[in-house]
Amino acid sequence: ARDCVETPGQGVEGLIDGKRARLGCASFVGVSGRGAGETELWFGFDDDLKIRFTFEDQPRADAASTIAALRRLGLGVEILSGDLAGPVARIARAVGLDGAWQAGLTPFDKAAVIDRLKAEGRKVLMVGDGLNDAAALARAHASMAPGAAVDAAQNAADLVFTGQELGVVTQSIIVARTARRRALENFGFSAVYNLVAAPAAMFGLINPF
Repeated sequence: ARDCVETPGQGVEGLIDGKRARLGCASFVGVSGRGAGETELWFGFDDDLKIRFTFEDQPRADAASTIAALRRLGLGVEILSGDLAGPVARIARAVGLDGAWQAGLTPFDKAAVIDRLKAEGRKVLMVGDGLNDAAALARAHASMAPGAAVDAAQNAADLVFTGQELGVVTQSIIVARTARRRALENFGFSAVYNLVAAPAAMFGLINPF
């Protein structure tokens, strides 16, 4: 294909043998009236036959346990997806997030959700691996992407983790919280030490060094 142009959240188009072709969502390819029951991708030439590809996404093996662990840490969890409502609802039910999801979001929609949560005073951690996640990853207070994510997502993320298991997300939060507590303890100890040691040194009760 030549002269390829990508429309974020919609698809890509270009010339094949002089004919304009599109690959993306139904509306982008020029198909209307589709249902919301399956994840789908469309390909077709302008004013010609359209071909529909359907996919069935499966959650990662540890997705449900990771979400449960995040909730035990007192965190809210929500799915932001560009997929159709039907597949997103099914995945959400499978991982214990029934009702806590949004579907059909463009990259700009995802970024807007992050901005809204931040405006409410939330500290947002975004985890994503797709090209459409890059803007939201960049907007979040902290962000993570797997090593298998597209380059744009990895570049936008603060932390890139290896492997496919999501449990590392929970582990990272626990490590970060522990490190913060240790830092605050050190600051507190330093403050108390200085309050005691500095006056004692001034009065010659201890060696200044």
